[in-house]
Amino acid sequence: MLQTVLHSVSYAGVWPGQAKLGLDDFLTRAKSLGFDGVMLMAKRPHLSVLDFDERTVARLRERVDSLGLNVACLAGYTDFTIGSDRPDIPTREMQVLYVERLAHIASQLDCRLIRVFTGYGRTNVGYDQAWNWCVESLKECSRRVAEFGVTIAVQNHHDTAAHFESLADLLDDVDEPNCHAAFDAWSPALQGSDLVAAVKRLGSRIVHTTVADYVRRPRFTYVPHLVNYVPEPDAIRAVPMGDGFIDYRSFFAALRDVGYRGAVAYEMCSPLRGGGSEQNLDHYAQRFLKWMRA
Repeated sequence: MLQTVLHSVSYAGVWPGQAKLGLDDFLTRAKSLGFDGVMLMAKRPHLSVLDFDERTVARLRERVDSLGLNVACLAGYTDFTIGSDRPDIPTREMQVLYVERLAHIASQLDCRLIRVFTGYGRTNVGYDQAWNWCVESLKECSRRVAEFGVTIAVQNHHDTAAHFESLADLLDDVDEPNCHAAFDAWSPALQGSDLVAAVKRLGSRIVHTTVADYVRRPRFTYVPHLVNYVPEPDAIRAVPMGDGFIDYRSFFAALRDVGYRGAVAYEMCSPLRGGGSEQNLDHYAQRFLKWMRA
């Protein structure tokens, strides 16, 4: 079975009403639930570059080792199109430095993977400009972290290169040996893409995947003078693994076919059916492990 990893964002209190655990308490929880390793959120309240120096990272490494866990991935948070309204501020340079600092931390934690994002769409930035900024930034990140033996994993999350064909093109343009894909099923599933075709298109460039399952809830706006409704985009709610609409069996079968050997991270990074209490978060995490082992 592939290594199971719990994403610390799940217990970081990111969403309204969601339980919040400190990093050490999260590590203990991940171990008690039965996970093999962790994916650490690289910002407050967990692993922030502002709070972790050589000494505190060394203590974190000791704690992880004492629990018998491993750090499979550091979850970096980037947006290489941000700051387009103020080009005098070097926002992309700041983010490259952030990723480089994460690589230093990752090397101390015996972690070889940093997850990053591309960039969100902005009305004042053209498609090609956003694309070029992302390519240039990812290329520099990749080159700077190479000395630490770290791989950059680009998640199909932000608007730029969200589609699997575009993500493959982006990786081609970056063209660095340590820049690959953190490819998740939920994005192509919501886009209506064929999951098997998507996985096969990216193939061996997939080095990480994060999973969660969802249900669709149709939404409508009432139009009084027509006595009718206008459809709006569906609302998406997280549910336990196997209860949603994403065809994970086909997704994992395709990953196996392309020789995937990375970890499988589970995250609760959206409103959950049943709320965000510790009890419900634990229930979802246990359901994921049961589903994977089945």
